[in-house]
This record gives sequence, structure tokens and C-alpha cells, in this order.
Amino acid sequence: MGLGVSLLFCQCKNAETLHPPFQIYAIRLHPGQDVLLELKNFISEKNISAGFILSAVGSLTQYNIRFANQQEGKQETGHFEVVSLTGLLSVKGSHIHISVSDSVGHTIGGHLLGNNLVFTTLELVIGEDQGHIFDRETDATFGYKELVVKEKNGL
Repeated sequence: MGLGVSLLFCQCKNAETLHPPFQIYAIRLHPGQDVLLELKNFISEKNISAGFILSAVGSLTQYNIRFANQQEGKQETGHFEVVSLTGLLSVKGSHIHISVSDSVGHTIGGHLLGNNLVFTTLELVIGEDQGHIFDRETDATFGYKELVVKEKNGL
């Protein structure tokens, strides 16, 4: 993770209802940081193979989103609230969507691309299922790499 990223870590191995073991991370991204780049760095640094975004709140000065069934993304600058950030995270490939609203509440969302830049903060809670691997394999239906869930050996 780049400089200026705060991290809180907790491990939930003994919770009766959580099996296999889970880990929870809370991180903060700082002004000017690229959301996708920082998430990729974090996933790589922690070697997360089956992660998911539990919560995210913050703001952006720039968004870059790819809408449904489009080849290219749309980029806008201004001040935007992050009203939703959701996705599955893995060193083998992630799938993340974002929704942002402008100063009058108009909301837009789609696939998170690079160059979504933090305004004041982006606070994230990320979970990790340590008993599985989220892999990506090409699905013949449309030719996209889609989710394949695998169990980790020994759990």
C-alpha cells in the first residue's frame, strides 16, 4: 500500500458462526490516491485470494466508470460522494462496481476503472474468506473471465 494509507486489522478465527476463518481489514485512502490502484496494491500486499468489500464511504474529485455493455469508460471531474463500492477481490482478478453522486444528488454507476481519485477520504472495510480462492476463468457464453470459487486445501 502506498504512503498515507491507514490500516486496521482484526482476525475472526474463533467466531462460532464464521467458518472457515475470516479476516477483516479497515483501510483509509487519502486525497489524490487512485482507488483501483490502491485496492490492487492492497490485494497484492496481503495476498488476498477471496476478498470482498463490506463497506465504503468517501468522496472523489474524478471518476472513471465503464457502463453496462460499453467498451470505453466515462471520466468526469468535480466533487462526488461515493454512495456504493462493491466487489469481489482476488490476486487472480477482481470485479468491482462503484456508484457516485454529484452535488445535486444525480447518481451514476458502473464498473470501476483506474483514475478514480480520492477527494477527502475513502474509508473501506474489506473481508477475506481464508478458506476459498476466487479465480477467474473464461466463460464461453460471452468470452469474459468470470468468477470460479475454489476451496483452499486443508480447510
